[in-house]
Amino acid sequence: MEQSQAHRPQPDQAALAATVAALQPRARTELAELVAFKSVADEAQFPRSECEAAANWVADALRAEGLRDVALLDTPDGTRSVYGYLPGPEGSPTVLLYAHYDVQPPLDEAAWLSPPFELTERDGRWYGRGSADCKGGVIMHLTALRALREHGGVPVGVKVIVEGSEEQGTGGLERYAEAHPELLTADAVVIGDAGNFRVGLPTVTASLRGMSNFRVQVDTLEGNLHSGQFGGAAPDALAALIRILDSLRAEDGSTTVDGLDAGATWEGLQYQEEDFRRDAKVLDGVELIGGGTVADRIWARPAVTVLGIDCPPVIGATSSVQASARATVSLRVPPGVDEAEAAELLSAHLVSAAPWGARVTVEKTGQGQPFRADTSSPAYASMAEAMRVAYEGQEMQISGMGGSIPLCNTLTSLYPEAEMLLIGLSEPEAQIHAVNESVSPEELERLSLAEALFLVNYADAKR
Repeated sequence: MEQSQAHRPQPDQAALAATVAALQPRARTELAELVAFKSVADEAQFPRSECEAAANWVADALRAEGLRDVALLDTPDGTRSVYGYLPGPEGSPTVLLYAHYDVQPPLDEAAWLSPPFELTERDGRWYGRGSADCKGGVIMHLTALRALREHGGVPVGVKVIVEGSEEQGTGGLERYAEAHPELLTADAVVIGDAGNFRVGLPTVTASLRGMSNFRVQVDTLEGNLHSGQFGGAAPDALAALIRILDSLRAEDGSTTVDGLDAGATWEGLQYQEEDFRRDAKVLDGVELIGGGTVADRIWARPAVTVLGIDCPPVIGATSSVQASARATVSLRVPPGVDEAEAAELLSAHLVSAAPWGARVTVEKTGQGQPFRADTSSPAYASMAEAMRVAYEGQEMQISGMGGSIPLCNTLTSLYPEAEMLLIGLSEPEAQIHAVNESVSPEELERLSLAEALFLVNYADAKR
């Protein structure tokens, strides 16, 4: 018979911490197994079977921990998310734990100091694609639940959802949740896909920028022309594209999209410029772009990035005026700005900025709304207390994050009463999305403990 929430004893914090520490060898072994799957959710780069194998691994791990109703959810974008449910004591709240098993492509594998899909320990960190973003988040959730099971059981109901296409931004899980709104209902949501402001500084992320991604096509000629015979009068599509892209930035590098406000400020934890330069590995003598504080620029204001350009490579290029050119452009949308409205402004800007009457086609390829959490909720107080213990007296910090997690807004709209916290292993040294991604094993241990303590504290707060 399940114990009632009112009479459930609380685990000793020191004993719980010792259990989490003892579970770390298992965490490393399992993270190595999970990292080994080349689970990039793009069949043009890696076979679908890699993602399917990773999803099956997660499902098996959830079943082994006693979760019920474990299922592989076929989402509308053709990928699979993994779901499981662990009932809590009578009268206890329900907490949803989120992570994703899909990863970014490895980029230039030759630039990795160790194989990207082989977890490798070096200089006190574990290297491998997805080790921090976000397969490490899966292991963090499993470790927290395991530790609590050894100390009387998990004091809340737990739902686990592990996404299979977060990095692709194709919205499969968001649309699945909208079609099955009862599935992910919870009193609190812990998104394990963020990170501490820096190693050793406990941090909850309270805001995310949204995103709008576009493919821009420029056409000026029926076909390429000899640059000696026609250059100087024939309109060059590549030059036109460069002009369009350049119009998206002011002289200081600030983003300038016609009609989009770029002057908001960030109140709270600040990001010192010298720290940012070091974290971003900015070359000596190269200036940062934009105005205002660094926190303003990366957490509170829009930012445009050219992600790629299709044009002839330098090696093998011919003396030709280009008839067509295209680029992928990403706009990060700050909290307080509607993504759809920002996307319309960007699309209109790209078309209007075309020189010489060049024909411009704009196709939207991805989107996600920005997010801002309520930091006054009981869940934040419970997490602050948990992090204070896990990080030996350090106070929890609240920061923003320039990246996007579109599911956050879907969950907020579906469950407006749910309290949402974002934690995770993607601190600056992790170099997520880049070559040589890594995770700090100390952070994995401390955050696993913090999550376990949070579940205890939250159960007590919601009695």
